[in-house]
Amino acid sequence: MSLVKSIATVASGTALSRIVGFIRDVLIARFLGASMMADAFFVALRFPNLFRSLFAEGTLNVAFVPLLSGQIQTKGEQKARVFARNVFSFLFYVLLIFTILMEIFMPDMMFILAPGFEEIEGKLPLTTALSRITFPFLIFVSLVSLLAGMLNAVGKFWAAAFTPTILNLTMIASLFLIAPFLSTSYAPAYALSIGILLAGVIEFIFLFYHIKKAGLMIGLTSPIKALFHVSAEVKTLLKKMAPGVLGSGVYQINLFFDTFLVSFVGAGAISWLNYAHHLFQLPVGVIGTAVGTALLPVLSKHIKLNDLKSANEQLNRSLEISIAMSVSSMIGLMLLAEPIVRILFERGIFTSTDSVNTAYALLVFAIGLPAYMLTKTLSPFFFAKGDTKTPVKIAILGVFLNVILALIFMQFWGYLGIALATGITVWINAGQYIIRLKKQGAVSIDKLAKYRLPRILGAALLMALTLIGLKYLFNIFSPGWENQNGLLSILLLGCLVFAGMFVFAASIILLKGILLQDIKKLLHR
Repeated sequence: MSLVKSIATVASGTALSRIVGFIRDVLIARFLGASMMADAFFVALRFPNLFRSLFAEGTLNVAFVPLLSGQIQTKGEQKARVFARNVFSFLFYVLLIFTILMEIFMPDMMFILAPGFEEIEGKLPLTTALSRITFPFLIFVSLVSLLAGMLNAVGKFWAAAFTPTILNLTMIASLFLIAPFLSTSYAPAYALSIGILLAGVIEFIFLFYHIKKAGLMIGLTSPIKALFHVSAEVKTLLKKMAPGVLGSGVYQINLFFDTFLVSFVGAGAISWLNYAHHLFQLPVGVIGTAVGTALLPVLSKHIKLNDLKSANEQLNRSLEISIAMSVSSMIGLMLLAEPIVRILFERGIFTSTDSVNTAYALLVFAIGLPAYMLTKTLSPFFFAKGDTKTPVKIAILGVFLNVILALIFMQFWGYLGIALATGITVWINAGQYIIRLKKQGAVSIDKLAKYRLPRILGAALLMALTLIGLKYLFNIFSPGWENQNGLLSILLLGCLVFAGMFVFAASIILLKGILLQDIKKLLHR
């Protein structure tokens, strides 16, 4: 499979997953709202995900795929299968033991994670029950990540790219096919939790079928051999995973403290922040990841050739695009937060009050959007140099700052204080990246960037004025449209979104803030 086709396959799978995931969030809002049940479910969903990035996804695959590919190239497929089987067995038994321990001590773990839930009768037991259902998902999603890495190593991308969609589809189906048969007032939450576990099983069966089809069939070794006679290749894998586990661990600690603190704020707070964060993550996931992914190999190439001038030029061009996309996204989310939330989520038991509170959270999160994009753009420079320590140091400091600021701000602004602490922390993190790069003297803002950046901000200002003006006109002709979620509100919001995009795109091109060929080059990479 060609590189372009491979990228297109992964990208289309990701896009499909995001679309279905968006529908999933809309349905969750309809059935769960921002109730005690929703808070309990979101914590139950978050708990296995606290460990997901430690055992799976980037941490595992970044180390596993190159090793497996090397085995295939140098030692042949038979040796590669033995290596994959040893890794699979080790991971399975470790996860099985870990999951059994978590199931036994789940009430204590829930009290540690969300002690504030004890203040509301029945909330902590409900969260514990849901978490016991969802936690075994960790076993399946971690093994699925390993199987996906095996398929990617032999150039099979479609099945692995499709698996996240299975989770979203199964959760959607569970609301309609499982919830009606459960005789409890918390049926939607139980159905979704069961759906998560079923999704893990279905994903595993789906990928195992494709593993067999690709001729990579593997099995389990004995627990004694897997855990007490670890092969040299598996030990090498664990060593290579260590930096990623440390980095992921820092992020998970941050997530843990956020959950811990929000649990004290009151009913609905976790749900409001969760819905707002999902909306906030759309531009971060699409734009930030795209820029970071495209930039890393280019910077690595220039740095290896000691061509710092070209590396600096590429970083500047990427910064221009990141700032352009992030500032425009920030303006759009801040000015249109309430109608976006109302139109997407306000139905079923998701109330008008929930819309307002979620919109406030989205507005506060949006403040940190440009900083998130900056970190996504600047961090690849360190990774390209082989410097994994600096990003981890910055992340660790960010955890401490986030906790301290959240503890202070929540006293005054409740759940919004926690969101504000996150936004301020990410700006401080971005500042640290900038300061460290300046100290190294390897990177600087070039003349072209100094020329373009004010024009980018000018285009963003024109976009903001356009949205403010149109909102004013719409409120004259249709007062209160922002407080509704009918067809007219959908049409008016659509007009605002497209008008903002058009004005920003036209302005940035006319002002020569960004040239079209720069965007084409990034998209091509």
